[in-house]
Amino acid sequence: MTRRRAYVVLVSILILASCLLLAQQTVPTTQYNTQGVTPPPGSNPTPAKMTFFVTSVGISKGGNLGGLAGADAHCQTLATAVGAGGHTWHAYLSTQARPGQPAVNARDRIGKGPWFNWSFAQLGAPQNALISVDLADLHGDTLIQAQRGNNFFKQSARNEHGQVIHGIGDPPPIQHEILTGSKWDGRAYTDSADHTCNNWTSSSTGSAQVGHSDRIGNGSSWNSSNATKGCSQADLESTGGTGLFYCFAIN
Repeated sequence: MTRRRAYVVLVSILILASCLLLAQQTVPTTQYNTQGVTPPPGSNPTPAKMTFFVTSVGISKGGNLGGLAGADAHCQTLATAVGAGGHTWHAYLSTQARPGQPAVNARDRIGKGPWFNWSFAQLGAPQNALISVDLADLHGDTLIQAQRGNNFFKQSARNEHGQVIHGIGDPPPIQHEILTGSKWDGRAYTDSADHTCNNWTSSSTGSAQVGHSDRIGNGSSWNSSNATKGCSQADLESTGGTGLFYCFAIN
């Protein structure tokens, strides 16, 4: 009788283990709308699968971000704090040509895509929703891509905590002006005006080109809507921003 009971217990344990393993392997993914792009492994949203976000806070020095290196470090710090530090993060920022320094295009800094946020329900359960398939789709490089548009709009352009950025019609503070220093195609300006707060090192002179995360007002562009009044923190805040910027995982 003792052996029989031991056998029953052993069989029960094996059956239970098999059921648990099967449950882990049968994760539904077909209910999610990812526009034909395979979502990150698994179906439950998590910051670790996030490859795009808007910074929840700026550096609080106006347009002085410590250059591209300082902005990248800020992206990495915010991502690491929510469990997404396994990626290498770059800020979506352009810099203009200076003596001995070539221009840098924001679009050349962010990898190839696709990029997913954290987290937004498109259809069905919440997921890491698709922002864009690749660089061409993100910037509308062809006429068809521009007409079709990407998945970049207010409800999908979220910060690293999965929160929507306050835009037009929301309670203050309005934060929808996002620093980019870029033209609509993601490239740096080539004229003599300062569009980057002296390549993200100035909080006094110059101005910054910004996009609107909610795509409302001034052309409704996510990456190139208008210029700020200046580069101080007060200047950024006076026109609907707080010095936030976009972060993309390059791997």
